[in-house]
Amino acid sequence: MTPQYSVLLSLIISLLVVSWIHPRLVKIALLKNLVDNPDSRKLQRQPVPVLGGIAVFFGIVIGYGSVCGMVNYAGMLIVIMAMMVMLYIGTMDDILSLSPALRFAVEFFVALLLIFNGGYLLDDFHGLWGVGMLPDWMAVPLTVVAVVGIINAINLIDGVNGLSSGYCITACTMFGTLFYLSGDMKMTILAAVSVGALIPFFLHNVFGKTSKMFIGDGGTLVMGVVITVFVIETLRSGSSCGAYVEPRVGLVPFSLAVLCIPVFDTLRVMFSRILRGVSPFRPDKTHLHHMFINLGCSHAAVTLAIVALNTSVVLCWWGLTRLGVSIDVQLYAVVVMGYMVTFGLYHLMEWHLRRNTSFLRAVRRLGYRTHVSRRGVFLRMQHFLDRL
Repeated sequence: MTPQYSVLLSLIISLLVVSWIHPRLVKIALLKNLVDNPDSRKLQRQPVPVLGGIAVFFGIVIGYGSVCGMVNYAGMLIVIMAMMVMLYIGTMDDILSLSPALRFAVEFFVALLLIFNGGYLLDDFHGLWGVGMLPDWMAVPLTVVAVVGIINAINLIDGVNGLSSGYCITACTMFGTLFYLSGDMKMTILAAVSVGALIPFFLHNVFGKTSKMFIGDGGTLVMGVVITVFVIETLRSGSSCGAYVEPRVGLVPFSLAVLCIPVFDTLRVMFSRILRGVSPFRPDKTHLHHMFINLGCSHAAVTLAIVALNTSVVLCWWGLTRLGVSIDVQLYAVVVMGYMVTFGLYHLMEWHLRRNTSFLRAVRRLGYRTHVSRRGVFLRMQHFLDRL
């Protein structure tokens, strides 16, 4: 079987697996009262099943396992183990509300597991600031910080229907395209099965009513591991991506551009909590997606807006590479754009919210128009998904 067919087959299998598992998990969650109950911090108005991460995990594992004999899957067992650990701790957190200290300890363990058992190490800057390979005493702590940081950044964007799954579909597609072009079929198939597993969940989450289920911390932490592995595999020394791209293409700026809004919005929220004198790990409603909700936007519009903003940063980075801009300048540009679409946009709209300006009223009128009534094709989609 050709590599192209392996990618397509794995994607279809993972999609079908999640399509079959999802409605059964919804029934189990409702039967056992494994639901996310509404409160002052959450946006839903009624309890919603919260086991979506289990469906996504099995979709990824079964989809990958169906074609693992066709690719070199060395190191993937450790990735699956890391995903299993995060699925367990995330699901327990969804049900029991674990302490942040315990979660960080487990994430630290997962980082060490990936480094020392899987060989996943961020040890090459690929020419950024004139730096190439890094010694282990620098690479190991850098990788630990990256693993813990990326996992939590992906987890924290899960605030409105479809946002975390929609973002992860986009990010996996971007990384998967790079891996496919560079000939890394192991990572290409991991990206394909991740997209396949997330598509049915995304559709149920956005369009379903009785079939709606949250991905939960279990799912976002699993996808955090997947995205982290993509970043490390892109940047590690001897990677196929490093050998494929031209010297003027900055892999570090590319990775940061793909992670732009999760990373910069997490930093913004953490800093704002510290400045207010509260714990940076205390949940609140100050994320970028909460700002869009306050502007009157629907959940689907918020997801579309944030994914579009993140994609625009990646496209701007790509444009800079076509212009022959140096890798260092590419990174600075991505940082500035990341600051503008998170820190800048949030505080600009917050200023308008405090003053109730005419611009704010115009934006709110536009936001209210994004609330599409469930009729026609939307109602048929809801009925189809709920019947499943």
